[in-house]
Amino acid sequence: MKKQQIDYILSKMLDFRGNVSDLNITPGKPLQVESSGELVGVEMEPELKVLTPFQTEIFALNLINNNRKLTETLVREGSCDLSYQLGGKARFRVNIFSRSGKYSIVLRKLETKIPTMEKLNLPRPFHNMAEEKNGIIFVTGSTGSGKSTSLAALLDKINETKSVHVITLEDPIEYQHPQKKSTFNQRELGADFDTFPTGLRAALRQAPKVILVGEMRDRETVEIGLAAAETGHLVLSTLHTIDAGQTINRILGMFHTEEEKQIRIRLADTVKWVIAQRLLPKIGGGRVAAFEIMGTNLRVKDCILNGESEGKTYNSIISAGKSQGMITFDEYIISLFEKGDITEDTASSYASRKDIVGRGLDSIKSARGEITTNINSLEIDHGYKGKE
Repeated sequence: MKKQQIDYILSKMLDFRGNVSDLNITPGKPLQVESSGELVGVEMEPELKVLTPFQTEIFALNLINNNRKLTETLVREGSCDLSYQLGGKARFRVNIFSRSGKYSIVLRKLETKIPTMEKLNLPRPFHNMAEEKNGIIFVTGSTGSGKSTSLAALLDKINETKSVHVITLEDPIEYQHPQKKSTFNQRELGADFDTFPTGLRAALRQAPKVILVGEMRDRETVEIGLAAAETGHLVLSTLHTIDAGQTINRILGMFHTEEEKQIRIRLADTVKWVIAQRLLPKIGGGRVAAFEIMGTNLRVKDCILNGESEGKTYNSIISAGKSQGMITFDEYIISLFEKGDITEDTASSYASRKDIVGRGLDSIKSARGEITTNINSLEIDHGYKGKE
């Protein structure tokens, strides 16, 4: 299979539907694309109803393109990551992985144009984050929740407004930042450095003011990231966690029990913002982002230092921190429903606390003059007589 054939197939897949975010190549299934959160089969000529393991393996090997290191990683670890350029049409983040001795491929489409905060309609606290001088900012969420896009917009704001040196450590490079007011040096795992800890250690010798770490995958990366934040750098990174509280607990869980107290102190001193995000189906098609935003204040620091307790949880602190730009997922979901971006069913299914969201939705519906209950009528039972 030649590169022209690979490019032809990828182009056909991209053009098959609108809002394509991922291309899925799996044995036993047809070629598939994820469009607006839903997987759909792609019609091709000649027809490919079901892919064979041989076809997906050949496809994978052509994407790897005789790269010895990637081949060794795939064999040793069972998966490998790379980037792929489809002419001037698109770039992809590619993951090739084995399952039951067969190879599957997922290609995530990368946007070529860096979106602005205004275009993404990011909450106001993101503008405050661009003004931070040091510390750590975590953007968290599941795979495909838009973390990289939000961080790209944040870095673009820094690029527009500050004359600083920015180092990015990515796997792979997703958004290619132009040289504006800031000086950008973007490094890719595998091509420019071998592991995040070694890349982060080297970054500390490269005189940056801002460091982007693609993902805090292990304890060593977290330790060096904390050290960087403590020495006056602004560190931006991601974690695969669902909310602010779980983010702090996940980091603590990377360390031994006897180290916990010291790590809590370091986190309390360095964490500036934790943003968790999810993508929800939008009315009219596409998706809309919902955010949970936790800034730092004395109550947050105390909770990091001493842990959560009854009446003192991250969620309750965020709810009480609206004046500082904090907001919970449930509050944000209610606001999306109020603006008409999502349906009531979507709001309920994505809610963290369904009772709170339910009450919020009922309040909005009541203000609109809509029915808030399925009970149509109530009558007094005149035939009922109590015991004398």
